[in-house]
This record gives sequence, C-alpha cells and structure tokens, in this order.
Amino acid sequence: MGISQAQAAMIKTVIAPEEIINSRGKPIFGHFDGPVSSLALDKFKYVNEMDRQASNLARYFHYKQFQFVSIVTPHFIIGVAIADIRYVGSAFCYLFDIKKNTLVETSWLKPFGIGYSLTPSPMEGTAKISGGKGAVVFNLHQGSWSLSINTPTIHAELALSPPALSLPMAMCNPTGYSGWTYTQKHNGLTLKGKLTVDDEPQPLNRALASYDFSAGYMRRETSWRWACINAHSDEGVIGLNLAAGVNETGCNENVFWVNGERHLLGPVHFDFGRLRGETQGGAQGESWRIYSGNGQVELTFSSLNCRQEKLNLLLLKSNFRQYIGYYSGHIIDNSGVKHVLDNVLGLTEDHFARW
Repeated sequence: MGISQAQAAMIKTVIAPEEIINSRGKPIFGHFDGPVSSLALDKFKYVNEMDRQASNLARYFHYKQFQFVSIVTPHFIIGVAIADIRYVGSAFCYLFDIKKNTLVETSWLKPFGIGYSLTPSPMEGTAKISGGKGAVVFNLHQGSWSLSINTPTIHAELALSPPALSLPMAMCNPTGYSGWTYTQKHNGLTLKGKLTVDDEPQPLNRALASYDFSAGYMRRETSWRWACINAHSDEGVIGLNLAAGVNETGCNENVFWVNGERHLLGPVHFDFGRLRGETQGGAQGESWRIYSGNGQVELTFSSLNCRQEKLNLLLLKSNFRQYIGYYSGHIIDNSGVKHVLDNVLGLTEDHFARW
C-alpha cells in the first residue's frame, strides 16, 4: 500500500549557487540541484554570540570538515574517512569481511595540519592523509570523485560514477547562533578501477559506493544518528541516506535514490539502545527502528559488527560507532512506489562530538 503525493515529502529545490556565501557575506540555505563550486570561506561574515565580528582564530578553529566514502562489494564493505577539526586531523580505513564477520582497520591521528589536508570545494581539489601506516586520498574533479587507498590490507584506485542525470543531495542549513553546514551526499554509485584485498583482486561489476562531503561552522557540541544503504534490488540500484540530530534547522538530508532518481524525504526517527561495554568489532545485539511520521520510511536494522572509537582529549571528545548490518522494511518513494527491503546490507552510525 502506497502513500499519496500529498503525503510524500514535496521538498522545493533551487539551482545550486556558484558560491555558498552570497554578496552580503551570508550563507545561502536550502536544497540545491547539484553541488556548489565553492564554499567561499573568505567571504563569510562570521560573528560571535554577542554579534561582534569573530576573531581570526575563531574563524579558523570553528570551521570543521570531513569526507567519507563507503564501498560495498559482494565480499567486503570498506569505509574511508578523513576529518579536519583544526586541532587535529584524523582518518580511518576499515575492511569488513561479510562472510567471516571480521573487521580490520587502519587509522591516523595528526596534530595541527601536519600530514593531512582537505579541499574546501565540493567540486575540485584533493583530500589526503598519510603516514607510516599508509595513505588515503580523495580526488574531486568537476564534481566527480575518485579514491586511492594504500594500507596493509587494501590497495585501490577507484572512480565513483553516478547514473546519467542523477543528482546528489546538496544542502545548506544554519547551525548554532551564526554558523552553517554544507552537506553533499550521493549513494548508489558504480565503481571503475582496481581494488585488491590482501593482494587478491576484487571484482567491481556488482560493487557500489557513496560519498559524503560535509563542511562548515558546525556546533561546538553535536551528535547525530545516520543510516546508509548502497544495494542492488529487484528495481535496480537503490541508495539511502537518513540522519537525525544534525542538519534539521530548516531542511534535512534524508534522501532515497532509485536507479539514480533522487527522492528527497521528510524527517525520520531513530529508535535504538546504546549498549555498555561494547568492544571494537564485537557482536552488538540490539536492533534499531528507523521510521518517519508519515509512514514513508519504516525500517529495522540488525547489527553484525561495529567500527568504534572513543577519544577524550579534554577540550575535544568523540564517541563514534558505525555499525554494519542488515535492513528490512520498506521505503515509499515520492511517486508512491513501495520498495520492500529484506536483509539488505547497510550501515548505521551513532556519534557524539565536542570539537
């Protein structure tokens, strides 16, 4: 049973501006049909809570940015992230073996801009981190993403490609008193190139991927819940991105792709339990329910494994858990078509950050 067009989320979008900051030094808010070319950070008129011009130190240290790519193959899930929170740069690259239910990881932690860099443009530039453990690199060219991985277990040179005419989810929201966050995501992407795991070449004909570019003057203390799917279905290729706790002051980042067609969705709720004493890669047990008030999204998620990291650096804190598991339930797209999911592999995330 479907829902009507009136019940579905009919979200207005506009053509993407060239720059996210307008001529008055203010961010442009809303959903965009395509990526912006520049964040124009130098044009942003940043003020503090007392409406005074922010200092140069505040302009620098309050800006945060991260990029993430998820890869799903018939045998493995790979997650790669690079984050710049100004005080430190961090990154991880994990490999999850689906059949064995095992997870191995390479991670990096670098102080004050040493050994890492990220691009402030969603269209052009390079994000990279390297060290004795290896290196990961994201290259963006005219909005297209490619990825290089060199770790003890993974070697890859991959290009991510959306279906023809497929649009990413690109949006900007106000955050905190005078900040903003630009978020751009695209799921259900195909892969070309080379991928080896433990020196064994991996087929890419059924592999899928997604990316996340998020940047801006985010809240000093924030948290979010997140869901992600890249999968083959009876209808073709589906992609899903859902989140709660961030990017909800005006619009949200919830979106469903069907063979590249973008369906922007309304807000969702995450109902789950946080277990004490969890260990990296351990069995997680409790399941999640992710649902919308209008019935468009009704999903359960049962976790298999978890990539977890807790950092307590006094001024900085991070409690990060990214789960790998199976989704069941349904999603109704904005045309009223009901898509039934039955044990579809995907990710969820529960994250607190003080940065």
